[in-house]
Formats: sequence, structure tokens, C-alpha cells
Amino acid sequence: MICFHINIRQACVIILAILINRSQMDDKEFSQPEMFENKNVTLEKVDREKMTVGDLILRCPSNTLCEDLNEPCIKCELSNKCRYGALVNTTCRVAAQVNCRGPTQFERTFICRYCYQTDHWEHSCNLLANCNSVAAPRALYITNCTVKDDILCLGNRRFLKKIQCNWTGGYRWAVSLALSISLGGFGADRFYLGYWQEGIGKLFSFGGLGVWTIIDVILISLHYLGPADGSLYI
Repeated sequence: MICFHINIRQACVIILAILINRSQMDDKEFSQPEMFENKNVTLEKVDREKMTVGDLILRCPSNTLCEDLNEPCIKCELSNKCRYGALVNTTCRVAAQVNCRGPTQFERTFICRYCYQTDHWEHSCNLLANCNSVAAPRALYITNCTVKDDILCLGNRRFLKKIQCNWTGGYRWAVSLALSISLGGFGADRFYLGYWQEGIGKLFSFGGLGVWTIIDVILISLHYLGPADGSLYI
């Protein structure tokens, strides 16, 4: 019986020692958060690299000629030591992760210029909505543009560009004009274009006794009166 009590006491001491050591280890771990932050950053970088390689494999077809591939499947030796606007021959190599047929090194011709100097049909831009497309002069905004894959150019392939506001909210000019002619006295054209306050005023004034109706017909027919959100007609 005495041995049993002693064993229980020893077991309790051992368990207590284990708990104390575990508590000290936990305190030590939480006292060094930088170690865990560095591990997280490393894992994040590895995942990003794997995702980039996966995207590269998906974008680059495997059963095709190497010389038919474009960016980002190939890497070309581009130098700014050339005359602007001149045609320059350069050496291109296929990325290591890409499988293709034929020689992995070939020559390609490009125009000596920076990517931001490409024509508007050679790059695509993120178009911005909810800007005033009918302002005089036309409103401008800055957005991100990316050069198309088949275009070779100097510098960053993604750049900022100032373009004119040119978007539509789905309003049709023919519908607006038809409503203005037929139901303009009840403010239907104003309601359709999003001018609710003017539409209510036009409704209760019977189209401004006809004067307001005639004016709106003229303004809409001349494209002077557009949608309230600043977009263009379809």
C-alpha cells in the first residue's frame, strides 16, 4: 500500500515536471515569433513559384513548334542599344519548363521601342466604368495596360497609360429617342436615362407644357443628352 502511494506520488511529480517543461517550451516558442513568420514567408514564396510554373505550363502548349511560341513561354535578348523604330533581330530561347518541338533557340524580329510606346491595338488595358464619357473635353483616367503576348518590346510589359473615358452602360440611343418622341411628356425618356428628379418634374408639369418635351427630343437626337451615369449610347 505504501509503495502504491509512493508510485502515485512519483507519477504526479513526473506529470507535473512534464507540464512545466511543456509550458516553458510554449513560452519559448511564442517569445520568438520571427522564426514562424520566416517559415510562413518561405512557404508562401514556394507556393507562389509553383503557381507561376503551373500557369506557365498551362499557357504554353506542349505539342507545337518552339518558334511559334510567344511571351511568357520564351525569353528574348532585348537591348535598348538600337535605333528607335528600326527592325532588330534578336535571339529567343524557350523557357526551361516548356516542352515544344524543334530547336529551343531561334531568332525573331522586333521593332526597337519600349512597351509603353506600342500602338493601342498591340496592348490591352483595364477599362474603367462609371467615368464621364460625355464630358467636353472627354474625361481621361489612368489604368494598367499589358502588351499582347506576340509583341516584343523593351522595358516592362505592364505599364500605366492615360486613356479616354469610353464605356457604355447599355443605354440605346434609338430607345431614348423613341421614348422622348412618344412618351416624353410623361418623362419616360428622363426616367430611362436615369434622371429621376427631372423625370418627376417633367411628369407633373406635362412635359413643361410641351416645351420641355421638344427640347429633350432635340437634345437626344443630337446626342447632347446622354445617360446620367456618364456612359455612351450603344
